[in-house]
Amino acid sequence: MGRFPEIFSAEEVAKQFKLHPHTVRRLARQKKIPAFKFGGQWRIREEDLNELSRSFLHRRTEYPKSY
Repeated sequence: MGRFPEIFSAEEVAKQFKLHPHTVRRLARQKKIPAFKFGGQWRIREEDLNELSRSFLHRRTEYPKSY
């Protein structure tokens, strides 16, 4: 059998990104971050979290075209 993917709660994601858990839940509700509800709580897969981190880092390292 395959291994289950690692899944994080909104609180765990908030701690990792230094955000408030309410912010993570709001972004999930607004579908700005890939998340799903399980047992009434927002959950985020490790794969999606890694992709979110990569996309955030990519955006933060882009420089204005005038440079």
